[in-house]
Amino acid sequence: MALVTCEITDGIAQVRLDRPAKLNALTLDLLEELAATAHRLRADKTLRAVVIAGEGDAFTAGLDFASVEGQPRRLALSFVPRPWRSGGTNLFQEACWAWRRLPVPVIAAVHGHCLGGGVQIALAADFRFAHPDSSWSVLEGKWGIIPDMTGVRTLSELVGLDVAKRLTMTAETLSGKEAHDLGLVTELHPDPVTAATAFAQRLAQRSPDQLAAAKRLFNGTWFTSARRTFSRERFEQLKLLRAPNTKIARRAALKRETAVYRPRS
Repeated sequence: MALVTCEITDGIAQVRLDRPAKLNALTLDLLEELAATAHRLRADKTLRAVVIAGEGDAFTAGLDFASVEGQPRRLALSFVPRPWRSGGTNLFQEACWAWRRLPVPVIAAVHGHCLGGGVQIALAADFRFAHPDSSWSVLEGKWGIIPDMTGVRTLSELVGLDVAKRLTMTAETLSGKEAHDLGLVTELHPDPVTAATAFAQRLAQRSPDQLAAAKRLFNGTWFTSARRTFSRERFEQLKLLRAPNTKIARRAALKRETAVYRPRS
């Protein structure tokens, strides 16, 4: 039985963590399926956006320690980095970072618990839509460990150094509203999945080449020098100026009509 499901409608992938009886707690099988889903979607040039959510009462309650620690050999292998991947990720990191490599916007729709590894999955998305009463915690600190599923990097992108340290050291629980006030959450909604899907549909009206370029540009230059950023700006813009979808977008904007784009180049 699949632990991660994926359905695509009109270019929008609805990805679900599907272990509701266990609050979508993360097992090695689930993490492998999550990474494999991202890899599969990356090859789909008709894809326009992704919404990730959890089935049942939670986004995810974090790592299922009993399941993972019951497979010591497999756990050890899961820590081994894969040098051929961008970033040299291991399995735990790849389950999050693979969504960063998708050339389309990824939106995490969060309700209920978003704890530990769940926070790191959500932070790897481009946007986070959350219920005001959802609960967020960098829970690893409670167990005497640190976030190691790319969370150190993604926290540093969204909050100040002192806040990142506080959340990691205290493992305090925040409401969705408190997480929004800190900058972890993009928008608050009573129905995050519906709001995230509407936003995905809105983004799907833009040129897929432009969306991919914007994501590459911001993700690839956020911590680099101005020289590196300006160089990447020029490179991406020159590509877009030659892209058929840019011409389609320009014509549609001038005529104030809905654009029909080609598959992503």
